[in-house]
Amino acid sequence: MTLLKKYKWTWIMLAICVILAGYLLWSSLAKPKLPVIGTVAPFSLENVDGNNVALEDTNGKVRLFYFFFSNCPDVCPVTTLRLSQVQDELKEKGLFGKDATIVSVTFDPERDTRERLKEFGDKFKADYSGWYFLRGDQQQVIDLAMNSFKILVNQDRDGNFVHMDLIGLVDRKGNIREMFRPDATAEEIASVVARLAKE
Repeated sequence: MTLLKKYKWTWIMLAICVILAGYLLWSSLAKPKLPVIGTVAPFSLENVDGNNVALEDTNGKVRLFYFFFSNCPDVCPVTTLRLSQVQDELKEKGLFGKDATIVSVTFDPERDTRERLKEFGDKFKADYSGWYFLRGDQQQVIDLAMNSFKILVNQDRDGNFVHMDLIGLVDRKGNIREMFRPDATAEEIASVVARLAKE
């Protein structure tokens, strides 16, 4: 009895730690799954290496889709930089290329040649083993962005594009599960990708 009294606070602290650990475990397991908010329509586009990449070629991996054009004066370089940080985070987690990839698709195939896209990707230290830079029929790309991802796109008289700056998260089966807004950090995006990859 004296031993219990002597270590009473130790036992109380230990009990609190066990309860806290149980709560943390329960809350991490009880996180709701990301809902399916859409599906990606089939596509076939040209990669920087000259090979065609279809949706089914990327199935089996969690993917981040970003629609851009390399002559973009504002948001595209900033978001591509964030994606390069996501690439680094996913490499640290051992997921990049194996379980997760990035798919950047240009609205501007006329100016965004394969060479231009490679130059743009190199600027952001893209690892092409898990990061596609795709180009193809402009209308097909705009339809893919607008119909599958609900990303609004408009081209002005100078050939520049006004578009929503969103990153789409797609699961291994081609279902869209999340749309990341510009305020999402690289760490947050990589964390959700890792969670979906392990689902």
